[in-house]
Amino acid sequence: MKNLLLLVDPQNDFCDSRGALFVPGADEDARRTARMISRTSSLLDDIAVTLDCHHVLDVAHPLMWVDALGNPPPPFTVITLEDVKAGTWRPVRPEWEDRLCRYLQDLEALRRYRLTIWPEHCLVGSWGFGIVPCVFDAVTKWEREHKKTATFILKGESPWTEHYSAVKAEVPDPEDPRTGINHSLLERIRAADCVAVAGEALSHCVANTIRDLVEPLGGDLSRLVLIRDATSSVPGFEPVGEAFLEEMAALGMRLESSTAFLS
Repeated sequence: MKNLLLLVDPQNDFCDSRGALFVPGADEDARRTARMISRTSSLLDDIAVTLDCHHVLDVAHPLMWVDALGNPPPPFTVITLEDVKAGTWRPVRPEWEDRLCRYLQDLEALRRYRLTIWPEHCLVGSWGFGIVPCVFDAVTKWEREHKKTATFILKGESPWTEHYSAVKAEVPDPEDPRTGINHSLLERIRAADCVAVAGEALSHCVANTIRDLVEPLGGDLSRLVLIRDATSSVPGFEPVGEAFLEEMAALGMRLESSTAFLS
């Protein structure tokens, strides 16, 4: 029995109340995750940790967009293709308009999310980008005890596409391999008998990561276990998180608590 733990974005900006995009409940999620890792350490064969990774200039950050008066959008503004065509919002550089209109068209065709402008978060090299200490300590303790190396997966470096999922960007850029399918991660998931998933946020990065596993796993998610008390939704997106849970449970994904997993 090979057990893989997939930790999605256990970073300060999400899991610390001082973070730029703190998810209420994520601080306790992280502490429960750390305790689970310590308790199940000898039973975990592999740990993979995804890290949201952005620059200030990003399609989902305020710097990329302005209104008719040159003002950037406040965080949590939703920008649609129709907004750009109507002149409500436009790229900060006119030469980017065609590219970003194509992006919005492709994104909206997926019918997952509309473009949401987030506070600048998980900036490369910042405190917010770092792993919340309790999880970092638990993972490195596992490495030391078992002489193994956890894998850290960066996602979101391209400024031209959102990248919630650890499997691929929302709209992959054929000219940027960082946005394409992470075949290495898929192979590790296929090789595991049990894949436990925890992290932030349930409504976005956790949901899209697991949704992007449906096709590679042949529509059968029975090897996946979502640690339900180790993940929370972005405020206002709770219905998205609940809909995801119902959708994936129908495909066999199991829900377990951090204390019940591998107990």
